[in-house]
Amino acid sequence: MPGPDKKFYMVREDILPESILKTAEAKEKLARGDALNIQQAVDGVGIARSTFYKYKDGVFALFNAENFEIVNISLLLKHMPGILSAVLNHIAKLNGNILTINQNLPMHGVAYLTISISVQEMTVSVDKLLANLAELDGVLEVEVVGKS
Repeated sequence: MPGPDKKFYMVREDILPESILKTAEAKEKLARGDALNIQQAVDGVGIARSTFYKYKDGVFALFNAENFEIVNISLLLKHMPGILSAVLNHIAKLNGNILTINQNLPMHGVAYLTISISVQEMTVSVDKLLANLAELDGVLEVEVVGKS
């Protein structure tokens, strides 16, 4: 665990070395239960155990269930029947636990929706959830607006 004198940086995925990316992926496999142990996780992503141990305490995905349990998502939805239901059902299908819902009245054919989701039991990453929601018919925008 980093001490108070440690600095953190947020960097884009495409500039990180492959060994760091694969270490993060192996940690995610372990957290999701896709790998039963470290050996399965590193075999699954194609790195050595020594590489995993070298970086594991310093690599954290931005949306890691170990770090954030609640994510607040804002969506811009078309004003059409069934869109709210589709969004909620999709989150439930992925084991996201919806804590709060706030939808504004539609204006000019669109409405803003804010949802707080407990992601502790989700079967996919938050990034994947956002991508899936963005693909739903009637969802115009999706973004994370907070996390805790």
